[in-house]
Amino acid sequence: MPVPAPPIRTLDALLPEPLPLMMGVGPTPIPEPVARAHARVLNHLGPLMNGVVESLKDLGRYVLQTGNPRVFGISGPGSAAMEMAMANLLWPGRRALVVVNGTFSGRLAEMGRRAEAEVVTLGVAPGHGVDPERVAEALKQGRFDVVAMVQGETSCGACNFAVPEVAALAQQAGALMVVDTVVTLSTMPLQTDDWGLDVVLSAGQKGLACVPGISLVTFSERAWQQIEARPKPPAQWVLDARLAASFWMEHTYHYTAPTSSILALHEALRLIAEETLPIRHDRHERHSRAVQRGMEALGLEMFAPPEHRLRSALAIRLPPGLDAPTLLAHMEERFNIQMAGAFGLPIFRVGQLGEQCRREPVLRTMDAMGQSLAALGVPCDPRAGVEAAEAVLGEVEVGRVAG
Repeated sequence: MPVPAPPIRTLDALLPEPLPLMMGVGPTPIPEPVARAHARVLNHLGPLMNGVVESLKDLGRYVLQTGNPRVFGISGPGSAAMEMAMANLLWPGRRALVVVNGTFSGRLAEMGRRAEAEVVTLGVAPGHGVDPERVAEALKQGRFDVVAMVQGETSCGACNFAVPEVAALAQQAGALMVVDTVVTLSTMPLQTDDWGLDVVLSAGQKGLACVPGISLVTFSERAWQQIEARPKPPAQWVLDARLAASFWMEHTYHYTAPTSSILALHEALRLIAEETLPIRHDRHERHSRAVQRGMEALGLEMFAPPEHRLRSALAIRLPPGLDAPTLLAHMEERFNIQMAGAFGLPIFRVGQLGEQCRREPVLRTMDAMGQSLAALGVPCDPRAGVEAAEAVLGEVEVGRVAG
């Protein structure tokens, strides 16, 4: 018999007004030009979209700091770009060394295994970056075709500052270098060409301040030659890089591209280019430092030591007697601010990505955190976080770009 229509509820009825301030590690708030672009729909083939694609690739080359001709937008989250990289470069008989600092770098290893390659993992303590000397020792275990790692491990707030050194070791060993910059692209320095990186991937919804569901990946000529020489196509049809090139390089049909998301990504990249990378990096460093000092003034401790600390996704130790669900629920219910929990670690996480790195959201978050900790029985001066953050930020905000 026919299924009756359910009760009809509009989004206005389902969602609060205003929406929560997203201070987790993605998705993140988006600027108005990105929102306007995402509201447009364009045919995925033809001269209008071709012009957008070529402009997007130019902007992407600047943000990625590469001259690679192959810069693709991927229909899907950062994990889709990650899978495109691993599935196209690995197959039975290939070997990969994967540096694992936490959940998301572990996902690189899992994708390599699903491509039926032999995967060797190099484990790093949560909250720490890899020592290049350990990579050098691991590379002595035989031939490797790929070395893969994250620049920033979102799950525990750790940064692999040694990406350039590891890339040099990979090149010496004759391996391709794959780097996940999902939580770091545009928030800190990345030099795809100068560091000798073969595949760099990222996601729209984090530091790029774009919508979820669109990602970015670039392939070096060296990587592309190996993709072209594959013994057979990868099992993933949508994520077959050679098929993706038909749209991104030749302007021909692969599948119906997510044109609204591509338009949004174009605007996100444009705003980054207008701000310039040095100013954007400084803005992220300054606002991250403000949050760190504010949290410490409230008596909280960062999970990662300074020399390994990721500034765009801060992992903060929970105070004794307080669990993450209780703290996060109070922040959202009382102050309409969302933050992130963790993957089994005694921490919570605060994002400093894109539009989160502005004076108003930072001070609002620190004020709410101080009041929440006090209300939940944690000894602290509720205003200390705001005052410490203000001392870092000063009176002038840099990096604001008009839409």
